[in-house]
Amino acid sequence: MTQTPEHPGDGIAWADMWFDPACPWAWITSRWLLEVEKVRPVRVRWHVMSLGVLNEGRDLDPAYKESIARTWGPVRVCIAAEQRFGAEVLGALYTALGTRFHDKAEPRTVDTVRAALTDADLPVDLADAFASTDYDEALRASHAEAMKLVGTDVGTPVIQVEGIAFFGPVVSPIPRGEDAGKLWDGVRLVAGTDGFFELKRTRTREPVFD
Repeated sequence: MTQTPEHPGDGIAWADMWFDPACPWAWITSRWLLEVEKVRPVRVRWHVMSLGVLNEGRDLDPAYKESIARTWGPVRVCIAAEQRFGAEVLGALYTALGTRFHDKAEPRTVDTVRAALTDADLPVDLADAFASTDYDEALRASHAEAMKLVGTDVGTPVIQVEGIAFFGPVVSPIPRGEDAGKLWDGVRLVAGTDGFFELKRTRTREPVFD
């Protein structure tokens, strides 16, 4: 089968995920999708969304508002990398950023981003985008793409499976191996159910990255 933007060929399907590298729940979802790639004929395409854009105009707790303000720099760098090298580099960059932000609990500073760029074999000068608004229009457009698919009353992450988009799945810890595959099978099942919109319960644990 010829590879196309809709189908990567050889019986393999695409899954799309929109992420903000600062979000711990999105990080877990992304690691789950990488596990899915090992046990199901699936490949992931990565896209950028923004907690900063998502929370604009909202009445936020001051501490959370300060935390959200620190999310702009990394997503701008992701957009800058995508514009220069294509969306293909986003997976490695996201892995490098998320490993430092979440697994290693490093601060969301420009120095951490520079180190992550080196980890991803990308030019360190992409970190110049960290404090630049030049990439905000493209960032907002990427974010809007996710919102158009899934609606505005959601957060990050957003995934698209077989043409249907959802917020989530929100899960902790990261499903591994066949457990990851079984969750994927369930997501595909609800994606194929006409009129399915939501399953939800209150979270009772913090993000676990193991």
